[in-house]
Amino acid sequence: MKALIVDDEKSIREITSIILNEAGFETEEAESFKEAANKITKESFDLLILDLRLPDGHGMEILRRLRETGEKSEAIIITAFGSSETAKEALRLGAFDYVTKPFDISELRLILRNVKKKIELEKKLEEYELTYKDFIGESAKIKSIKEFIKKIAPFDTNVLILGESGTGKEVAARTIHKMSHRRKNPFVAINCASLPAELLESELFGYKKGAFTGATSNKEGLIEKANGGTLFLDEIGDMPIALQAKILRFIEDRKIRPIGDTEEKEVDIRIVAATNKSLEKLIEDGTFREDLYYRLATITIEIPPLRERKEDIPLLVNYFVKNLSKKYGKKIEKLEPDFMEYLYSLPLKGNIRELRNIVEKAIILSDGKPLSLGIKKEKQSDMIKPLTKEGINLKKILEETEKFYLKEALKKTEGKKTEAAELLGLTFRELRYRLSKYKLDK
Repeated sequence: MKALIVDDEKSIREITSIILNEAGFETEEAESFKEAANKITKESFDLLILDLRLPDGHGMEILRRLRETGEKSEAIIITAFGSSETAKEALRLGAFDYVTKPFDISELRLILRNVKKKIELEKKLEEYELTYKDFIGESAKIKSIKEFIKKIAPFDTNVLILGESGTGKEVAARTIHKMSHRRKNPFVAINCASLPAELLESELFGYKKGAFTGATSNKEGLIEKANGGTLFLDEIGDMPIALQAKILRFIEDRKIRPIGDTEEKEVDIRIVAATNKSLEKLIEDGTFREDLYYRLATITIEIPPLRERKEDIPLLVNYFVKNLSKKYGKKIEKLEPDFMEYLYSLPLKGNIRELRNIVEKAIILSDGKPLSLGIKKEKQSDMIKPLTKEGINLKKILEETEKFYLKEALKKTEGKKTEAAELLGLTFRELRYRLSKYKLDK
């Protein structure tokens, strides 16, 4: 923590600096208003010790300027010219306390102890808010998960996150990383369903030059890139069983051998895995190793679907509106009740990802007015045909609807299939199956 002492008396600055150092503060000094004003524009201070009367200005003005710029620095006013008016003014501007010269050193020590506790508490709250800024939700279930993550994050155990597609499993994984001692090291994520087995292995373990045709240089694998940090294995249920054996061995001995290499490398990482599938069912089917499951599931977290926490929808929508309106240069004044009612009425099987896509589309189509249903009602009525006595071909309608959204997703992502799968709330393999079914894979 840093403190700035602003006083024209050298002896006061020296004794105050000693007391602050004892309390654990790094200190800087300024003997004039001009010098202090220059320092606070260049850097931030957790605490200011301010003399009110300076040769070229007034200490209260420094505090006033800080408040105008939104700086949250704490301030202690020290002056030889105390009065109830100046004390009230100092406290109105948010000064922590007010003492007069000659001050009692033990009194100043007590004030510093208290202000330090306040600064430390505010820093913890700020860190807490930054950690959870993307993990949106105040429902009982999400609050419980946040508290659980807070308990388990400091320990290096493997974590398995369960939940439907689009529920925010990666956000939970990143939150675990941010709250762990590994937070300053890499967080590396890979979707195990997005690559065929051979490519997935080389992506994870890396390879040596000449290991196979096309290996023209050494490649560092994602496991090695995550060294010291966290490796997030998304859609772990789609990992080929042959590769599962290699991951299991790595978890057991913490060593990797890049493809084509003869030497092993030690790697220190924490593994967080996620899946939207039942691994127990995959174990029964023989497509997932039971021993790997128990290695990964030391700690298990289940993220609830959005339909089970609809009270979080307004928070999520406001978060998306704030970020996406800035991205698209739109000024959204407010959300109309009919738009929110429409969102509440949806099954939202794609969960948060689907909700984000709906809000994003509404913002793109918006002309700067409040977000409302408007076009959505017309679109919905166009797509749903009335059921007459003659009947309908439901199979054909469903196929045409599915083909329409597959094409739209590929168009929106410029042919990037992994991103298209995410837009549609599908796994990569599910998307590939549907594209092949309708001969859209080319």
